[in-house]
Amino acid sequence: MTYKETLEWMFAQLPMYQKLGKDALSHKLDKILLFSEHLGNPEKKFKSIHVAGTNGKGSSSHMLASILQEAGHKVGLYTSPHLKDFRERIRINGKTVGKKFVVDFISKNESFFEENKLSFFEMTVGMAFDYFAKKNVDIAIVEVGLGGRFDSTNIITPEVSLITNIGLDHMDILGDTLGKIAYEKAGIIKENVPIVVSEYQKEISEVFEGVAKLKNSKLAFASQTMEVEFETSLLGNCQSKNIKGVVATLKELNGFDVRKKHIKTGLKKVVENTGLLGRWQILEKQPKIVCDTAHNREGLTLVLEQIEQQKFDKLHIVLGFVKDKNLEAVLPLFPKSAVYYFCEPNIQRRLDADLLKDEAIKLGLKGRVYSSVKKAKKAAEKNASKSDFIFIGGSNFVVAEVV
Repeated sequence: MTYKETLEWMFAQLPMYQKLGKDALSHKLDKILLFSEHLGNPEKKFKSIHVAGTNGKGSSSHMLASILQEAGHKVGLYTSPHLKDFRERIRINGKTVGKKFVVDFISKNESFFEENKLSFFEMTVGMAFDYFAKKNVDIAIVEVGLGGRFDSTNIITPEVSLITNIGLDHMDILGDTLGKIAYEKAGIIKENVPIVVSEYQKEISEVFEGVAKLKNSKLAFASQTMEVEFETSLLGNCQSKNIKGVVATLKELNGFDVRKKHIKTGLKKVVENTGLLGRWQILEKQPKIVCDTAHNREGLTLVLEQIEQQKFDKLHIVLGFVKDKNLEAVLPLFPKSAVYYFCEPNIQRRLDADLLKDEAIKLGLKGRVYSSVKKAKKAAEKNASKSDFIFIGGSNFVVAEVV
């Protein structure tokens, strides 16, 4: 198969969370463990840092990779989901995995996938670990896909684990309270492996303290112990919290010569070193157009606070969500003074734009429905003056269509 045909097969034949939501999840690690054994346990052939959390885990993962690259190391980076191309999920020193490797890997293991009915994510995690092992990376930064305890990445034994924060997201899968969600995220804590939590949240701190004690793992709450003395090229008010967690994680990482100069330069060159997309990304300057992948209450709160700090005459918001989004939690955050362009991303799990508009109107959010993200963006650009501000977001999949 060609690369294009390979991707079509992957997306069409295998269940994946992006398409099916919670129905794609098995809440077991048995299949990824079986696949890992089939591959020769590649996750045991490289060192790693494991990163979980509700918000900031992607930015934190890319920061860690960038800093370690600046320190002269060969760094693997596994993240999800991708925005433009599947290969964004698997990188070494910022360079995406080659198309040939993807094609050959699927071809070689196709019968195993079909026989054992692996999920899209299980297959992709195995691919990443196999690639990192074959390329002899010094260390890999591995971002959790969802939750932690039953996430397919949770077969690694990292040098350090990082949990950024806990928010009410994916409640249908992870639990309906912060405590339950924290317990799922704390599932990445391993025996005698240091654990860093970026943000101290009093109401759930005992969850992490309890699991860390059980696992005999050193626990550090970065927000209580670290001062932010570094800046990052990543835009967004939330990044100061992420920096604290990243620096605290590196402090616990043994065997890697990471100095202050590496941290300083690495944080300044995150996008350049890793290719990160969609974090307060400025698309145009007149009018200013910004997109961001924030998609839950905590993330959107920070983004909307940052929008308030911008200077503009009128605010235009291109907005779309996926089906399982708790609109009652997120829509009240949005300003009534903005003009809305309701749309839906081009995926199976998209939330109907007419339904979104109906719910938004109840809260005084006014706007029109558009049949695609691109049409909504085009309408916003047509209506906006040079001194206006356009924000595009609500979902990774909305942002993926504009970056």
